[in-house]
Amino acid sequence: MIQSVQYSLNVIQDEARQLVHKGVVSRKQPIYVLCQFIPPREWALVECELERNDFLLRDPICDLLGHEEWEND
Repeated sequence: MIQSVQYSLNVIQDEARQLVHKGVVSRKQPIYVLCQFIPPREWALVECELERNDFLLRDPICDLLGHEEWEND
């Protein structure tokens, strides 16, 4: 049985946040670079959820992340 992942905006944001934290993607890169990390058959679901929440694929990832808490180094 193939399990489908539900891509809510929170899930997409968490995924993006983890990729930025690991240094895999930059906060300044466009949102569409996330497609490299999401299975192609599920990318359409992600695109729909982003559009539903008024995000464009060319928007920078930092727009998607919104307000973030910063810890002192």
